[in-house]
Amino acid sequence: MTDVLILGGTGWLSGRIARRLLVDGATVLCLARGGRPSPEGASLMIADRDAPDAYDLVSGRDWDHVIDVSSRADHVQAAVRALGDQAARWTFVSSVSVYSDDETAGADESAPRHPPAQSSDDDYGRQKVAAEDAVRALGARALIVRPGLIAGEGDPSDRFGYWAAALLRAGDEPVLAPRSEGRSVQVVDVDDLADFIATTAATGAINAVGDEHPLGHVLDAIRRATRHRGDLVLADDDWLVGHDVRHWAGDRSLPLWLPAEMAGFMSRSNASFRAAGSEPRPLDDTIAAVVADEDARGVERPRRAGLTREDEIALLRLLAV
Repeated sequence: MTDVLILGGTGWLSGRIARRLLVDGATVLCLARGGRPSPEGASLMIADRDAPDAYDLVSGRDWDHVIDVSSRADHVQAAVRALGDQAARWTFVSSVSVYSDDETAGADESAPRHPPAQSSDDDYGRQKVAAEDAVRALGARALIVRPGLIAGEGDPSDRFGYWAAALLRAGDEPVLAPRSEGRSVQVVDVDDLADFIATTAATGAINAVGDEHPLGHVLDAIRRATRHRGDLVLADDDWLVGHDVRHWAGDRSLPLWLPAEMAGFMSRSNASFRAAGSEPRPLDDTIAAVVADEDARGVERPRRAGLTREDEIALLRLLAV
């Protein structure tokens, strides 16, 4: 039986990884700070990864596989120091945000990265770079997975799901969208990503990204899935920026919309991902799951990304003037 330690295991992605491993008969222990249950069938050990003794209770045994999803370089570095010698395999879930070049389309895993973080104040991408460097020290035992935008049921980021919610709530009324020419979308389905992490024997760094699709085609596919009957009203980049609409994420944003100079961010090579055994499911399947999930969770609920319908209507009125 495979003994797996997940540093996390109670969150959106890590919980799915745990459940996938359990299906395959693994014994799974989740080390987490508490507040959320571990998946049924997995054990949970409460620990504060800021504490110097965070790994004491799990460091006295060998592990077939350690999986870490942290965004904190100091957490990852401490885990490697405490557990690296006892892990036959180590997977770290990083991000395509480690790359410093967001302009080049089709870039693979050899693309340049940001400098590693030097303090806890450094940004997400640099934190992930420093964490990767700690895991790389484990050599051929280590897999570094670099997802792009993850989509699927229960997504806590509210990014990909924003468009399903916006189109569902609008019904036969218009929806505001950015112009899509020259823009692409790459998402990885959360269940495809969990399956890959739980089952692959690959090592090294791998871009865990889906196939590239034109943004306009993706929005059209979501419109079909939501049966939206209104117009998609397109706004120029300068107009959106001038009216305080943010790119990508956060309050008053349009998710999937990126600055023109970041065309490479959502058009990276997934050749290594496919060569390692991943077969991304059709995007329409992911869209169907997201639409059903947004409908079930409520399209008017508070969100971490996107426009409120009130703000969207106000912007549409200004655009029509």
